[in-house]
Amino acid sequence: MKIRKKGVLILPKRLREAVGLEEGDDVVVEVVGDGLVLRALKPKVVDVDLKFVEELLREEDRFEEQRLRRMLQSEENSA
Repeated sequence: MKIRKKGVLILPKRLREAVGLEEGDDVVVEVVGDGLVLRALKPKVVDVDLKFVEELLREEDRFEEQRLRRMLQSEENSA
């Protein structure tokens, strides 16, 4: 393989297929020692408990509301 103009490197089809890379896929390149490691950037699918997320957001809303009340009371007391 050869580095071309502007640093372009063409990966042979057999290498792309070996790791499941297709045109438009994202990759991560890391410097390891005096070499480079190229990895396919594949998103991880995670299960999310939507009820838990909703409760966290409600809790955050309550916290922000309390914080704003304290700020307003502080401003009223100093006026």
